[in-house]
Amino acid sequence: MQSENRMFDDLVKFVNGAAGTLAGMGREAEAATRERAKEWIGGLDFVSRDEFEAVKAMAAAARDEADALKARLDALEAKAMAPAQPGPRAKSPKS
Repeated sequence: MQSENRMFDDLVKFVNGAAGTLAGMGREAEAATRERAKEWIGGLDFVSRDEFEAVKAMAAAARDEADALKARLDALEAKAMAPAQPGPRAKSPKS
């Protein structure tokens, strides 16, 4: 009877060792996959969220400035196109 227990004990130790080995292999495979994915994504032209937000703010500021400049230009063009106000007429020398 004791020999049967010993055989089961050995079988349990073997299965536990195999399970630990498989779990370790799984963790290593996951880490390697993550590292390859980071390298692959890093090779593409992606930007970080911080960089994106900074450029987005710069674009909004540039758009606001362009709108303000357009309004100034429209006002100047309207002023230039307005008919000249008649001023006091100078007398001609023949009169």
